[in-house]
Order: sequence, then structure tokens, then C-alpha cells
Amino acid sequence: MRVYYALIPLVILAAVVVLCIHLRTRQNSEGPVAHVENRFEFTVRAPYDKVAPLFGAHGERAWGGENWDPQFIYPQPAQDVEGEVFTVAHGHTHATWVNTAFDLQSGHVQYVYVVPDIQAVLIDVHLQHDDPAMTGVKVLYERTALKARFNDHIREMGKKDSESAAEWRDAIENCFKR
Repeated sequence: MRVYYALIPLVILAAVVVLCIHLRTRQNSEGPVAHVENRFEFTVRAPYDKVAPLFGAHGERAWGGENWDPQFIYPQPAQDVEGEVFTVAHGHTHATWVNTAFDLQSGHVQYVYVVPDIQAVLIDVHLQHDDPAMTGVKVLYERTALKARFNDHIREMGKKDSESAAEWRDAIENCFKR
């Protein structure tokens, strides 16, 4: 029975990947859907071993703000691991998130989430620790509208994503001051 529960994140991940591939190549009855990619970089004035765990969904509670409240489906109790599955409220809807990479040794963290009927999102984070007192962070957001009527929303969100470096940096550094 435990084997079946362990396969849940992989099944969800496979479904999300198939959905994303399908969305990149299809046009729906409303017309083509928007797909945007945006990147940003910043440096956190704190050592890698303190910063890296903050990029897990559970760890992000320290800096993610009052609206960041992931409800873990897997694992229980909540902990940051590759394959974690959780939901997050997005206004009146909920997104299902899957962690597809959580390798703190190499500095790679990645998530895929879907807001039903609105968007599919990939967030890819790479952390660098060349300086013992600093941590470099590179973030890639890919957003795909699930229906063409959300194209403007996706483009707007993409613009906000590209302007997020200072907000993320400040929030992470401030969590060390508390």
C-alpha cells in the first residue's frame, strides 16, 4: 500500500508534464494560448546552508508572506523533499504544486503547479555558493495560459515575475533578522 502512495507524486508530475507539452503545441477554440518565460537573479547576503532550505515549500514559510500557506498532501508530516505535493490558495482557486527537483547539494530546486483552467507554471531555481557569506539565486518562470482568455493575465504575471528579484532578496534577508 505504501508503494502506491509513493507513486502519487510521480503520477501527478507525469500528468503535468504531458499537459505542459500539449499546451505548448496546441491552439484551443479561443485561439493560441500565451506562454511567457522570465528570469531574474539576485544575491542574498547569507551563507548557502542557511538560504538553500528556504526554497522548499515548507521552508518558504519563513519569507513567503502571509499568503504562502502550502497544505501538504505528500509527505505527511510536511517536509521539503523532491516529489512533495501540496496545494496553495490563489484567490478563489487552489493550485496543485509538485516539487520536481529538490537537490540542495547541487543547488537545484524546481516546481510545477497548475491553477485549473487558468495556467500551468514551471519555476526553476538555481543556487550558487561561490562566496561563503553570499548565495546567488537564479530563477526562471515559465507560464502557460490554459485558455486564451487568460493570455493577458499570463503576460501580466510574467512581467511581475521578471521584477521580483528585489522583493525575494529582501524577504529572504529579512527572515534572518527576526
